[in-house]
Amino acid sequence: MADKVEGREATFFGGVRRFARTSGAVGGIAARVAGERVFGIKTDRAAHAEDLRAILGGLKGPLMKVAQILTTIPDALPPEYAAELSELQANAPPMGWPFVRRRMAGELGPEWQSRFASFSQDASAAASLGQVHKATLHDGREVACKLQYPDMPSTVEADLRQLKLAMAIYHRMDNAIQNDEIYKELAERLREELDYLREAAQMRLYEAMLADVADVHVPVAIPELTTPRLLTMSWLEGGPLQRWIETDPPLEARNRVAEALFRAWYVPFYRYGIIHGDPHLGNYQVRPDGAVNLLDFGAIRVFPPSFVSGVIALFEAVRDQDDAKAGDAYRGWGFQDITPEKVTVLNGWARFLYEPLLEDRVRRIQETDGQFGRTVAEGVHSGLKSIGGVRPPREFVLMDRSAVGLGSVFLRLKAELNWSKLYREVTADYDEGMVAQRQAEALSVAGVPPPK
Repeated sequence: MADKVEGREATFFGGVRRFARTSGAVGGIAARVAGERVFGIKTDRAAHAEDLRAILGGLKGPLMKVAQILTTIPDALPPEYAAELSELQANAPPMGWPFVRRRMAGELGPEWQSRFASFSQDASAAASLGQVHKATLHDGREVACKLQYPDMPSTVEADLRQLKLAMAIYHRMDNAIQNDEIYKELAERLREELDYLREAAQMRLYEAMLADVADVHVPVAIPELTTPRLLTMSWLEGGPLQRWIETDPPLEARNRVAEALFRAWYVPFYRYGIIHGDPHLGNYQVRPDGAVNLLDFGAIRVFPPSFVSGVIALFEAVRDQDDAKAGDAYRGWGFQDITPEKVTVLNGWARFLYEPLLEDRVRRIQETDGQFGRTVAEGVHSGLKSIGGVRPPREFVLMDRSAVGLGSVFLRLKAELNWSKLYREVTADYDEGMVAQRQAEALSVAGVPPPK
């Protein structure tokens, strides 16, 4: 009992310490923003953003991860904040070996080392929620053991309180985007990421959905060595995508990787209504044979099949310049109070996202200046502000994140593909009823809880 009490106290005070460290940053910015609004005191947003990045970068935790997601959602944060936070890297300082031994004993028992033929003392990778150690099982299989950092539930809750405060502050500064649903979505997905048993099930889900997709590999979870805070999976050989890009591979190889990533994301979405919501360079590896490893299955979003239909309908509306159909599509996405004026403004962003899919030719994902996306977002922001703002539905968050995140990867790859042809292939013979059937069967087989 004493251990349990001590654990609860450690969790509580860990959260308090976390809250105190972040609240100083957010509270200080809040005071300066209030001064600007109430007293007309002009403040330097760029300086605030730099301060915030320094503090969040030092924490290297879930708040940093959420901030990275927010930078891909137009106007969820001021552009100054987005520019600074986009520089954050998801590399946390690793736990030392004595600490790892204690954590592993807590997950697998005091004789945990006897269950491995070898276990590397040094972390192979470290991120916002945990770190990975390479190990070998007695049957010779090489595995990756992802061990969650201690006290993460309280850390997440402390960070979410600060995130809610920061987003509320920004909404008072600028109401073009009403972000309450964005917060709810981020909070639910982040809490889900803490459950490694759920992630193991989602890994099985992706293994099944991508079984027939060429050049994409998914690790296999080892159930007997997996707990809510330890995920043991097959070790996949490959190197980081960013490092591979830096070797300046030939166009054919870059195109192969880009096509594999396109299918890895959109085959599950258009055929099962499921998407991987965390597409960044750290979640991809390139194998020695040029294929791709897909990593990290904590942020998975299951959509109602009607939402998938809405995404396809919006593409068709943009293609056909049909504003009435676009309005219906936005409603299908979950947007409320859609007016002709809002359709006109939102279509600016939709055209930007869908434009590569409209041209039936080989091309780069974006052929304009690298800042064009920000220019489009600023235009959409101004338009929304002039008509009273918009409340994006929860479903918008990770869908937009995936589109922008993948686009960024394709830009870095300098891939040249017929994106329109790829899109037509993955949406061929689309049927909402079949999506519902495939989704229910896949979730059941993998053991993933159905959406609430």
